[in-house]
Amino acid sequence: MQKLLQCPLSNQTKPLSSFFFLSFSKTTYDPPFSPTSKPLKPAKPKPKPPDHTPNPNPSVPLKSNLPFDFRHSYSESDPILEPIGFRETKRFSPFGPRKLDREWTGTSAPARDDEIDSVRFEEERKRVLGEPLTAEEVAELVEKYRHSDCARQINLGKDGVTHNMLDDIHNHWKRAEAVRIKCLGVPTLDMDNVCFHLEDKAGGKIIYRHINVLLLYRGRNYDPKNRPVIPLMLWKPYPPIYPRLVKNVADGLTFEETKEMRNRGLNSPALMKLTRNGVYVNVVARVREAFQTEEVVRLDCTHVGTSDCKRIGVKLRDLVPCLPILFKDEQIILWRGKRHLEENSDNSDANVKSVDT
Repeated sequence: MQKLLQCPLSNQTKPLSSFFFLSFSKTTYDPPFSPTSKPLKPAKPKPKPPDHTPNPNPSVPLKSNLPFDFRHSYSESDPILEPIGFRETKRFSPFGPRKLDREWTGTSAPARDDEIDSVRFEEERKRVLGEPLTAEEVAELVEKYRHSDCARQINLGKDGVTHNMLDDIHNHWKRAEAVRIKCLGVPTLDMDNVCFHLEDKAGGKIIYRHINVLLLYRGRNYDPKNRPVIPLMLWKPYPPIYPRLVKNVADGLTFEETKEMRNRGLNSPALMKLTRNGVYVNVVARVREAFQTEEVVRLDCTHVGTSDCKRIGVKLRDLVPCLPILFKDEQIILWRGKRHLEENSDNSDANVKSVDT
């Protein structure tokens, strides 16, 4: 008994483990059900997607009868202002090489006068619009498309009414009578300009306008099959170089006076704080009101961006009107100019004459 207890356990279990190992190794694995391979079905050929390209024959340049010059942005560019230089050569057209029968000038693709009939185009636009909508029809369309969860919506950003946006509008008009356009950023400073270019370039009619939300109606007689040919821009062209916006010495002031105005503007409290891609509908009215009592106004544009600050300054210069004298650390300093003083003096003289009479 003592000898058995002194034996290691490994020696006692060895015969049993070897028995099970030999028994399992000799048996073969025979599953009750063997998988059978099903015959593969022949793959169906995929249908070719429809060709939506406006030019089915790429070897022939695309021809468009739209009576206006093609530009990247219609609402945020001034065709009268000539650039002083270009960041890319003019021979690189954003429409692609030999894709359009118009020549790219660096800023636009001008329409050919011999192929454009503006009178016929206006008559066709009036025919598409048809009879004006009644108040009940307008209310029905507004209630259907004005909400924020509307599927037929286009976001309009800092580039304003762009060329490719015209094609997006017509794509929405295929299945909807109106499209909702939500405007944000610099273009909201002048919503009248945005509405004008939408109606002028895309056609249709603005039937609803609330702050920065627009509804563009396509017209009673709109036919998607007869939509105008709009060639697409393949990339965004580089903006050209324009003259300097802020001069070292402001017009009508000396160097010392300009320096004093800039320091006064930087040390004055900010009239408004603008946010990036915000709604600037009331900025022009606020600046005009501030210029009734203040000579220099500062706008705090922190986190807006340098390029957007300059765009805002250009817009305010033309709309207020005023003179931007400094862009520094995303701060805009505006001077009301001497024209405002002359207008006030003329008004005071007129009031004095009326009192004397």
